[in-house]
Amino acid sequence: MKPNEGTADRVIRLVLSAVFFTLAFTVTAGVWTYVAAGLGVLMLATAAVGYCPLYALLGVNTCAVRKAS
Repeated sequence: MKPNEGTADRVIRLVLSAVFFTLAFTVTAGVWTYVAAGLGVLMLATAAVGYCPLYALLGVNTCAVRKAS
């Protein structure tokens, strides 16, 4: 798996995971707690790994291209 997320994309996903976890453990109730927690886990995992399967499926790549020395 080649990384397909840039730094800004990963930071945004990290912030979104914190928001979803906050919603899951404080604000939401019922099934929405599980939805918010699941989205938080998904965002955290993709931010940590730097690879998004949906981006790969759609052909999106926000990762900066490195020049060979």
